[in-house]
Amino acid sequence: QVQLVESGGGLVQAGGSLRLSCAASGSIVNINAMGWYRQAPGKQRELVAVITSGGSTNYRDSVKGRFTISSDNAKNTVYLEMTSLKPEDTGVYYCNVWGVTYRGRYDYWGQGTQVTVSS
Repeated sequence: QVQLVESGGGLVQAGGSLRLSCAASGSIVNINAMGWYRQAPGKQRELVAVITSGGSTNYRDSVKGRFTISSDNAKNTVYLEMTSLKPEDTGVYYCNVWGVTYRGRYDYWGQGTQVTVSS
């Protein structure tokens, strides 16, 4: 049973910072990438940032230069450092882990953590 446990969300004023963490526990192998998605009220879930097992990163344009994704592969943990936060960053942030085994592709999701940025 694989579980992703997120932490670090909260309420912050515009211009502030938050650090999200997501730890994967259980039997999980062959991770290809770990990432963060977010969903604002009334909007679709969108990719925020992703990091591959090799350390390559990719960000959505609106967070480039403000957010930094990192990981600790030994601990199966991914982090998202968010700075210069804006009200439009508000939403539920979900951690995602995906990989491939002989059974095919797998995707695991966290329960989500709320990030609220006040103006």
